[in-house]
Order: sequence, then structure tokens, then C-alpha cells
Amino acid sequence: MALLIDSLSEESAMPRLNLVVIRARNAARLAEFYTVLGLSFALHRHGTGPEHFSAENESGVFEIYPVKGDEEPTRNLRLGFEVKGVKATVSDLVKAGAKMVQSPMDSPWGLRAVIQDLEGHKVEITEARDPLT
Repeated sequence: MALLIDSLSEESAMPRLNLVVIRARNAARLAEFYTVLGLSFALHRHGTGPEHFSAENESGVFEIYPVKGDEEPTRNLRLGFEVKGVKATVSDLVKAGAKMVQSPMDSPWGLRAVIQDLEGHKVEITEARDPLT
């Protein structure tokens, strides 16, 4: 894989990820939780599909669908959000019900913490390093 990555030119750079869909037992509650990160959700329905919550901006679309019946929420997925202030954001997320998995600490990607959201999804919260330091 490293060989493939090293051979990428600017013209063939990784495609931009523009859609993430997760499933939750309580989609409304989880959408409210993610508003702490500044996401703004609207109710959507595509054709006869289920009503779900969708947040859209210039970076892409983040959707939260309700699970069907006895289906489990998505869990084996790690989300990541870059924010301006990791410590304050993580504090706000914990107040909103998140579980702390890893407290904020320095990493090669900048200041980083990992929380677990209300449905069990692990979420990395990262504060980018200043490229001049």
C-alpha cells in the first residue's frame, strides 16, 4: 500500500470523501449530540426510504439513519473531526453524554482525543498542528 500511495501524483490524489452514513437506535438524539460539533441537521427522506437526519456543507454529507427492528447501530467505524479547540470540544461532548476513550494528548496529527458517542461510535477529535511549528 505504501508503494501505491508514494506513486500518487497530484492529478491522481485520493478522491474526496463526501458522504458518511451511520445508523442509530435514537437518530434524533444522536443528531442533537453532533450539533455540539457545529453540525446542523435537517430531516430528509429519499423516495419511500426512511426519514433520517442529514448535515451538509462544502465538505460533504453526514447522515444518521434509524436502525430497523433488531438491527444494531453501526459500531465498527471510527469517525474523525478536526476542530479548533480539542479540549473545549471534548469537554462539551462529555457534558452531552460522550464517554472519554482517550483524553486529549499530543500525536503526530496534532492534539487528539477519542470519545464514544451516545450509540457507541468511536470519534477522534483532532486539533491540527500549526504547519509553521
